[in-house]
Amino acid sequence: MSQRAINLHLVSDSTGETLNSIARATLARFEDHHVVHHRWSLIRSRLQLDRVLEGLQHEPGPVLFTLVDRSLRHALEEVCERLGVPCLSVLDQVMDLLQGQIGAQAKEKRAAQHVMDADYFRRIDAMHFVLAHDDGQGTAGIHEAEVCLVGVSRSSKTPTCFYLANRGIKAANVPIVPGAPLPPELETPRCPVVGLTIEAAALIEIRRHRLRLIGADGVRQSTTDYIDPDSVKAEILAARRLCTARGWPVIDVTRRSIEETAATVLQLMEAWHMRRNQEGPQATPPPGQNGGQGSGGAVAQPAGQRA
Repeated sequence: MSQRAINLHLVSDSTGETLNSIARATLARFEDHHVVHHRWSLIRSRLQLDRVLEGLQHEPGPVLFTLVDRSLRHALEEVCERLGVPCLSVLDQVMDLLQGQIGAQAKEKRAAQHVMDADYFRRIDAMHFVLAHDDGQGTAGIHEAEVCLVGVSRSSKTPTCFYLANRGIKAANVPIVPGAPLPPELETPRCPVVGLTIEAAALIEIRRHRLRLIGADGVRQSTTDYIDPDSVKAEILAARRLCTARGWPVIDVTRRSIEETAATVLQLMEAWHMRRNQEGPQATPPPGQNGGQGSGGAVAQPAGQRA
C-alpha cells in the first residue's frame, strides 16, 4: 500500500555526505515510500540556520542533523520541539560510545573529515593516477599502481577505479581486447590484479547504449562484433580463461553496484598483501596505508570457480 509523503530535513554544517548516506541506507529498507528530501548543507551561522527554520515551518517533517555549534543545535531543537517534529543528532550516540572507550572528549570541530591533510592529497594524487592510467593508458606506470583491474570493454573498470581513487588507492585499468596482448608489465605484476566480468546479456545492453550515445547507426549496431551475442560470449569466456591462467581472481559485476565491487577489490587487495607478507619481508605495504580497509575475507571467487 502506498504511504503518504513525508518531508525529511537533513541539516549539516559540512557537506552533508554523512546524512545523505544514512538517509539512503535506511530509506532503502522501506517499500513504496515517498520522501521529499530537504538538504541543508554548510549551515554555520544563525542567519543560515534561520533559512532552515523557515523551511522547516513551511514543510514540517523529521530532522536529522550534524551540527557542532551548540547554539545552532539548541535553536534547531527548540523549533523542532515547538513544531512537534522529531529531531535527531545522528552522531551523538557514536560519539558517546567512542568517548567512553577512548577516555577523552571529542573536539568540537566541524567538517573534521574534510581537511586538506596528507590523506586528502593522497586521494587527489590517486585521482590523477587513474586519469593517466585509464583504459590501458600509460602502461609504463602500472608498476606504481596499488591495484590493476582487467576486463572486457564496458565492465565497470573505470568507475570502480575512480571510486577506489576516492579512497586513496592508485588503481590502473587495462582492457582485455580480443587478439591484443596485455602489456608486459602484467607478466610479473607488482600489485594485485583483479578481473571484472559481466553476463553477456547485460554487457550487450550496456554496449548498445554506448553506441547510441556516440551516434552509431542501426546498421553498425546490428553487425558489429562489439554487440554480437556470440562474439560477446566468446570475448567474455576468453577473458575469464586468461584470468584463470594468470591466477587472477574475478568479480562478477552484473548485479553489483560500483561500491560493492570496490569493496570486494579492497578485500582481495588485503588478502594479496597478507599472502605477500607471509612470503617474506620484501612484500608490498598493506593497502591500509593508502586508504584501504580491512575485511572479513574476499567474497569474489577465482575465475575458474565461477559458473
